[in-house]
Amino acid sequence: MRIIPAIDIIDGKCVRLTKGDYATQKIYNQDPLEVAKAFEDNGIKYLHLVDLDGAKSKSMVNANVLKKLANNTTLKIDFGGGIKSEESITKAFELGASQVTVGSIAAQKPELVKEWLIKFGSEKIILGADVSNGQIAINGWQETTTLTLNDFIKSYMQEGIKSVICTDISKDGMLAGSSLNLYQELIRMFPTIQLIASGGVTSIQELETLKKIGLEGAIIGKAIYENKITLKELSAYVN
Repeated sequence: MRIIPAIDIIDGKCVRLTKGDYATQKIYNQDPLEVAKAFEDNGIKYLHLVDLDGAKSKSMVNANVLKKLANNTTLKIDFGGGIKSEESITKAFELGASQVTVGSIAAQKPELVKEWLIKFGSEKIILGADVSNGQIAINGWQETTTLTLNDFIKSYMQEGIKSVICTDISKDGMLAGSSLNLYQELIRMFPTIQLIASGGVTSIQELETLKKIGLEGAIIGKAIYENKITLKELSAYVN
């Protein structure tokens, strides 16, 4: 199972939120590159980079952070937040993203994202399924749609999507464990899915459980920044 630390960006700084609430913003480092280098130095190969300013707006805001991290580390970066046009997705790849995560735009303009799947390839695009009480949330989780999680994933798997990041918003930043039952149900319904857990991952033991139930990857955020999971532990786990 892939271990994927997260760096969330507001105003160019490394921050974390609780349940996606921007009012709960806590700054952990002024320099995201310093954080990314620490991940790389501990043998980690992947990074989930989220432009939280971009997620709330109509375009990428912290593109310079993506460029800086891509140019100065060997991490394979999946980038999300502000990917709402072909110009932005092209820019993300040009700046060094290995993959992009599409969430809001996938809910709002599915025909456009289907075109991207054909143009860029399904291996380059991850579906971001951010869920609140069974419904898909968009625009930095500021809005909840009428789309159900299952219908959202099903519609894109029919279009060839392979990887899905599923975030249970109620778990995000709470350090109280992830949605194991939700993930088990998704894997049961969609056995070929490459499912990536996000939200609430709190311990190495939980990573083992996620691996056993068939997760392809796990995104870890606040647990690292609050030292619930140390980089030394992650280094031992991935090496």
